[in-house]
Amino acid sequence: MKEYAPESIRNIALIGHGGGGKTSLAEIMLFTAGETNRIGNVLEGNTVSDYTTNEIEKQISISTSLMHIEWNNKKINILDTPGYSDFIGDVKSAMKVCDTAVMVLKSAEGVEVGSEVSGKFVNEFGLPSAILVNKVDNEHSTFEVTLEKAKQRLTNGAIAVTFPAVEGITFNTIVDVLKMKAYTYGDAGSKKITEAEIPENLKSKAEEYRTQLIEKIAETNEDLMNKYFEEGALSDADIETGLKAAIIGRSLSPVFAISATKAVGVNNFLDFMASYFPSPADRGGEEATLAGKTDKVLVKPVANGEPVLFIFKTIAEQHVGELSLFKVYSGTVKAGLDLLNEANSKTERLSQLSVLNGRNRKDVSLISAGDFGAVVKLKDTHTNNTLASKNLSVIISPIEFPEAVIRSAILPKAKGDEDKIASGLHTLHEEDPSFYVKFDPEISQTIISGQGELQLSLATKRLKERYKVDVDLVEPKIPYRETIKSRVDDVEYKHKKQSGGRGQYGHVHFKMEPLPRGTGFEFVNAIVGGVVPGRFIPAVEKGIIETMGRGVLSGNQVVDVRTTLHFGSYHDVDSDEMSFKLAAAQCFKKGFLECKPCLLEPIYEVEVIVPDEYMGDVMGDISSKRGKILGMDSDGHFQIIKAHVPLSELYKYSSQLRSLTQGRGVHKRKFSHYEEVPKEVEQKVIDEYNKSREEDK
Repeated sequence: MKEYAPESIRNIALIGHGGGGKTSLAEIMLFTAGETNRIGNVLEGNTVSDYTTNEIEKQISISTSLMHIEWNNKKINILDTPGYSDFIGDVKSAMKVCDTAVMVLKSAEGVEVGSEVSGKFVNEFGLPSAILVNKVDNEHSTFEVTLEKAKQRLTNGAIAVTFPAVEGITFNTIVDVLKMKAYTYGDAGSKKITEAEIPENLKSKAEEYRTQLIEKIAETNEDLMNKYFEEGALSDADIETGLKAAIIGRSLSPVFAISATKAVGVNNFLDFMASYFPSPADRGGEEATLAGKTDKVLVKPVANGEPVLFIFKTIAEQHVGELSLFKVYSGTVKAGLDLLNEANSKTERLSQLSVLNGRNRKDVSLISAGDFGAVVKLKDTHTNNTLASKNLSVIISPIEFPEAVIRSAILPKAKGDEDKIASGLHTLHEEDPSFYVKFDPEISQTIISGQGELQLSLATKRLKERYKVDVDLVEPKIPYRETIKSRVDDVEYKHKKQSGGRGQYGHVHFKMEPLPRGTGFEFVNAIVGGVVPGRFIPAVEKGIIETMGRGVLSGNQVVDVRTTLHFGSYHDVDSDEMSFKLAAAQCFKKGFLECKPCLLEPIYEVEVIVPDEYMGDVMGDISSKRGKILGMDSDGHFQIIKAHVPLSELYKYSSQLRSLTQGRGVHKRKFSHYEEVPKEVEQKVIDEYNKSREEDK
């Protein structure tokens, strides 16, 4: 396998809304560069990057795929990312390690919600970017409208480099304003391209686009700006250096007209990418943290540096095990090399290195700085871990995966599958860290959470396929809390039992009162004169705490109560710890019911981002869910609504929001506080609890 210097590598991530044609584009790039000898098709399920059974069945990308080609003596690594928002974690992991984000838009539909979301990630990661307006062969194609929308909603640096001679089903020619030539493409499989002069009727448009491009290039550099004003033009050398600098500096985002399925415009894009997209060396390196310290250090992509690599994705392959995808940030890694995992101080041996084209692996002996690779069977290394030389102990900052916006409880269909399920869920989290798993002891349920219903349902499907375990997804129980609103100065309970031989005797008097919200529990020992011996006091407290854990009204935990033990009595023979524990439990229950008990429910702070036109519908929906609007803000043509909403009303909210906003609304949420439940809801919860207890008897 040919070795590439960091200067000869281009790392791109194909991003954008689902159905934009990213996978088809990757397919035609592989074919055009001679990496494959046929053009795969998403509908036929034979593309290089969408190779899993679920991707073939659903005809969408579910996981980021890594591919590579060579073009004009440059190695181009391609990360084909999912467009569906349920798999946004994979988009973030790809953007962490790429050097240029390539946004793929549909010419007829323009900038859709998935593109807007990933456009925000481009800014978050500070990435150079390019825009491909795909499907210009669609009969409703509107290249210029889409270009303007990209300027308004993605980046005002969007400038056309190629544009269509004619749009629609006859689209086969693009005009390249950098080369100032027209290029007519033959059939997709022919690789035939004809270069010609720009037709007369398109010359003025080409000149206009070229002027916009050169003005944008001139803006990036004062010397170029002065030269452009003085001479009215820039030399080819000035354009070349200025264009690359403008892309790296993120002031210019080149736009191309293409048809991925017809292969029109793809060669021009590849030529441009090889010449003007930044290499890892052009990006200057990655800021890392020295292990065990807070000091920052710049890790430069030099092939002769100390080896540093970062695991950005894990794939569980049948018959292979875990495959870890990585980027080399410094040095050269070779098969057999030992590196230190800075997260756990364990040494890992890189036994078998390979480069990927989808599921196809090719073994290699080394991978250099700036390049991507894969390694199998690492023992204690996972996504987001850094492996580094002992001479350069650094940690690459981890990918910050999005917080979950939907949750479900797992219900096994067969007893005895719990261990298999736990193991399977752990592996699924390793593959997609935006899929979360947690056993909640409070509600005794395993909760899975993530970015959308499809992500969760696919997780259960994978459990069945890989681990042969069947589960149902059910609405999780709500972790309500119980508390009191008034006090009682004296409540008494005497536990007395005589059944031949030694009996049981415990006698306590409590004072109970509410505490401020969030305080928890306080036990006060106010016994004087030894009416309850000191050795029994811990048993009293234990009896109260155990009762609080089980709840009194609804089986939920009791909080924010102070209980004072102020009087009682004991029996020299019959009293023991168990007797006082039982007495305390019953006394607490009795007192609790006398103190105006109530239920509290978890309230979440929800932030919803929606286009202006859906704001009224979304606010009305929030109100119908007992939500309280906290305020609103605007971000361009989007409205940001903040609200407090009970957790019990948020089940499958992400799906409801998508339905309400035609897929353009997104939300995030986090726990805020507990609040008293309305009486009618409280009664319903208590009735359901009592009913379930009756059924269990």
